[in-house]
Amino acid sequence: MPCLCIQTILILNMEKFRDTYRIPSARAQWHDYNDGMYFITICTAGQIHYFGKIIKENMLLNALGECVLENIDGVATHYPYAEITISQIMPNHLHLIVIIDETKILRDTNVQTGRAVAVKTGRAPSLQQSLNEKMKTISDKKGLLSVCMGGIKSAVTHYAHDKGMDFAWQTRFHDHIIRDKDEYVRIANYIGNNPRNWLADKFHPNKTRPED
Repeated sequence: MPCLCIQTILILNMEKFRDTYRIPSARAQWHDYNDGMYFITICTAGQIHYFGKIIKENMLLNALGECVLENIDGVATHYPYAEITISQIMPNHLHLIVIIDETKILRDTNVQTGRAVAVKTGRAPSLQQSLNEKMKTISDKKGLLSVCMGGIKSAVTHYAHDKGMDFAWQTRFHDHIIRDKDEYVRIANYIGNNPRNWLADKFHPNKTRPED
């Protein structure tokens, strides 16, 4: 897809989320990762090529790579507060742009009873308070972003081990807060062009050293 089309789509996505997206002035220790937009990079352990290979500037996924893709596509089903707008799976890592909107927990999820509740009408204030307290406890420990990314990693690991594959992720993932539309477009273009620029990529085997 040409870069111009990518930029047009990305700007439209950004406009759609503008009502709820808050731009942080800077990354800080108090940022709880429960609201905003993030550029995520997750690497395999030892940066081993587990997900497929680049052929003629295109990423060809193997079975494990397809599993990663399925989990990326299904993230909103398991984590209604998360949306992955851009993604690219590479042989030994993946890049994502993730939007976290914690208000969707109250709108879409009833973690107490598993049934629809009219939280917005005010008819269940005790439930809303309970939900807030429950999610506050979760966010204090990990943050919604970490819960979501951990879920993807766990699902892929489970699939691999269930199939008898020797697979592991790098322990942590790299995150960067996206502060404005221009940065969003720049990062999205970088992600989209990753297969084309594989030989110059810092994660290419000729340029990397395994880290865990």
